[in-house]
Amino acid sequence: MQQWHQRHQPPLRGLVLTGGRSQRMQEDKDRLRYHGHEQRQHAAALLAPFCQEVFISCRPEQAAELPTGLTPLPDQFLDLGPMSGILSAFRHDPNAAWLVVACDLPFLTQQTLQYLVAHRNAGRVATAFQSPDNEFPEPLITIWEPRSYPVLLQFLGLGYSCPRKALINSDTELLTAPDPAELRNVNTPAERDAARQELGPLAQ
Repeated sequence: MQQWHQRHQPPLRGLVLTGGRSQRMQEDKDRLRYHGHEQRQHAAALLAPFCQEVFISCRPEQAAELPTGLTPLPDQFLDLGPMSGILSAFRHDPNAAWLVVACDLPFLTQQTLQYLVAHRNAGRVATAFQSPDNEFPEPLITIWEPRSYPVLLQFLGLGYSCPRKALINSDTELLTAPDPAELRNVNTPAERDAARQELGPLAQ
């Protein structure tokens, strides 16, 4: 029965969120290098084994400067933060499920993504990890099912552009990450330097 459900799940596409303006970092977070190449390239490579296609969510003006091999998906909903990228992905393909990962997660590994995909519940709005800091879901390492698209639009219509709020108030499959430390994001120069020191010599 489980294999039947897996075969009949909506197809999984990948989305790397890079469109946010990095005011605290003072440089584009998606261009930082922790693993020998830009973080947007690294995140796309992490997603590739699990997804039919991987797209880079970006502002329209960023699309032309993406490195070769990356497929842009420009924001069609502007100035909504991460919600812009997620909604634009569903406008591109509303019948797919979207495995969404932010570009500022240098500790994330394929093992954690494999766990997320293996425990995906396509019958719910989304499958997400619980934040190691609180009981709330992490919206930017999440599988958003097609049924989440109208839910997100409904929240937007009510004036809410926070994906986490949508997850909290919806039928979400909530998982405990096998290694919660991998869910740490890096937002400031001090955090960037600490992450590079922890990750080793390639993180330059």
